[in-house]
Amino acid sequence: MVMKAEIETKARGKRWGLMAVFGALFALFIAMAVSSKASTGLSLFRQTPCHCAKYTGIVEDCCCDYETVDRLNKEVLYPSLQELVKTPFFRYFKVKLWCDCPFWPDDGMCRLRDCSVCECPESEFPELFKEPRNVLSPDDPICQEGKPQAAVDRTIDSKAFRGWTETDNPWTNDDETDNSEMTYVNLQLNPERYTGYTGPSARRIWDSVYSENCPKYPSEELCQEEKILYKLISGLHSSISIHIAAEYLLDEATNLWGQNLSLMYDRVLRYPDRVRNLYFTYLFVLRAVTKAADYLEHAEYDTANPTEDLKTQSLIRQLLFNPKLQAACPVPFDEAKLWKGQRGPELKQEIQKQFRNISAIMDCVGCEKCRLWGKLQVLGLGTALKILFSVDGQKHLLQNLQLQRNEVIALMNLLNRLSESVKFVHEMGPSVEMIMEGQISSPSSPNKLWEMIRTFIVKKTEVSSNQ
Repeated sequence: MVMKAEIETKARGKRWGLMAVFGALFALFIAMAVSSKASTGLSLFRQTPCHCAKYTGIVEDCCCDYETVDRLNKEVLYPSLQELVKTPFFRYFKVKLWCDCPFWPDDGMCRLRDCSVCECPESEFPELFKEPRNVLSPDDPICQEGKPQAAVDRTIDSKAFRGWTETDNPWTNDDETDNSEMTYVNLQLNPERYTGYTGPSARRIWDSVYSENCPKYPSEELCQEEKILYKLISGLHSSISIHIAAEYLLDEATNLWGQNLSLMYDRVLRYPDRVRNLYFTYLFVLRAVTKAADYLEHAEYDTANPTEDLKTQSLIRQLLFNPKLQAACPVPFDEAKLWKGQRGPELKQEIQKQFRNISAIMDCVGCEKCRLWGKLQVLGLGTALKILFSVDGQKHLLQNLQLQRNEVIALMNLLNRLSESVKFVHEMGPSVEMIMEGQISSPSSPNKLWEMIRTFIVKKTEVSSNQ
């Protein structure tokens, strides 16, 4: 009878131990739901984000206020751009991925297979983008990111669309008319996200961008044009950081992806000037797109797929001539106030040289996928600069402006990336700040929560087994 009573006592102890485990697990999952509100795969409950008006009034050096930007982005720009970049014309980008760094030996430390770039499937690749004599790789079109050299489609582009020109961009380092060693990349198969590219090599890229091209900032000695260059780079940097944190590998062992809110806060949200610069860059690029509206409307978005091409043309017109955009923010940025005075032409050449240097630094990025998005977005920003500052006056724009297909693809994809970042900051920023600044007590990392769960289970299992 004594032995039976002891056995029953131990059994009850194990049951209570298991109940304690599940109770603790439930409490921890609740904490995870709070600390990772928007993390895919981690959030258990849908919560309404806080739309606190931290950023109000006119965006500095622009002609539109934060509230209008957020509203237009949500109602007009974001949905249109999301659809536009998926079309065949805007899906493929021509880029030289393998190029020597002109400043230092490449020692990139990219430890994830996500650093490399997927091949373009032949079935999706527009015939007009390539020469008829070239044949795509017969390999399986499934993403081959694990290959050491990150094999991608090496089709040479020597046939431009009708109505498109082969002209170099004076603001960027790459020769956009040189088609040698160019690769077509399907941007939809190669999203901008965390790749594991970290450490000194990654830091050196941004250190060089700032130290070599914006060394005086925020000195009062800087003129307006030099400040704008810094703000453009800072805004682009903020957007890239947001995309890395928004799609982050939270647990490599289980291939768990989600939002790294701590990283997003540490790199962007805790610095109001970086958020403001993001909005500035967004409006700057939007101004370039709206200024070139007539030019872009009449361009031929021909990929030999009539249905998709008509859809692309329609989406372009809907975006460029949306009445809400034209009424609320007709001139997002006023470029006419720059390059004035006797030193104007000389100053433009200096800043143009600095931006070309930034473009060249992108060749030193040691991660192939990071290099892809770095080169695309810098070309997009260079195209915006080309539209705003390489042609004098709106009335002469159609006669003098010449854009390549690749420049337009980069420009619209950059605007889409900035639009995504602005949307995330507006919708999630206040909630993330509340969590990270201690207004809601929670662990700073979802990985720590998972580790706490694993440790707790092991300890409770050991205790129950020994009872």
